[in-house]
Amino acid sequence: MAMDKKPLMIFDCDGVLVDSEPLAKDIVLALIAEAGYVFTENDYYQHLLGKSQEQDVQTLKQRFGIEITIDAFKDAESRLLSYFKQALKPTIGVKGLLAQLDCDRCVASSSSLERIELSLSLTGLRQYFDSQIFSASMVTNGKPAPDLFLHAACTLGYQPDQCIVIEDSPSGIQAAQAAGMTVVAYLGGSHTQPAGLEKQVVELQPDAVIDDMSKLPQALLQRWQGDCLRNDQ
Repeated sequence: MAMDKKPLMIFDCDGVLVDSEPLAKDIVLALIAEAGYVFTENDYYQHLLGKSQEQDVQTLKQRFGIEITIDAFKDAESRLLSYFKQALKPTIGVKGLLAQLDCDRCVASSSSLERIELSLSLTGLRQYFDSQIFSASMVTNGKPAPDLFLHAACTLGYQPDQCIVIEDSPSGIQAAQAAGMTVVAYLGGSHTQPAGLEKQVVELQPDAVIDDMSKLPQALLQRWQGDCLRNDQ
């Protein structure tokens, strides 16, 4: 299906633009252990990956009987941001991809605005998004609900069928599908294998699956390459 305007590319942040998920996992597991509970890496990836802090609090309480307040999560975020300053890296190949795109793009993430802004600044990606950054704090329901993606599209003047979402987590893929958007699953993050994401993602049947950002243009070749890539690339 051809588009009558260039598409809006919507990027998740953690695990897509920046390789942050293993760092976030370390901080959350430490927080839970300090509260006296047992919670494994597999538990984290299966139940908390791609969710907001509010959703994490709810999931931990309802599914595991773990009582940790949202304030405790917010306090732990300061440790995470310090950790980011030491160890956060951009996803391999993402800078080249963003430089190649010739269409509107934005970030839509479950993280706080402060965390998104710092992540993009530390990794040199901030320049590619201007002020087009959206956080789950802006909507009532986080991923896997479609609210965040629909809010980003509406704000920037796009219909859902004019949007392409790049996501790594099952909850993000489900959110994009619920929003009626094209979704490309990215499986190149360092958390992909320990999280067992490939099987989960394939079962969700996204429109395309890539394990390297340089493969995104080819994945979109038939529909959008002429519309969203620079002609001089």
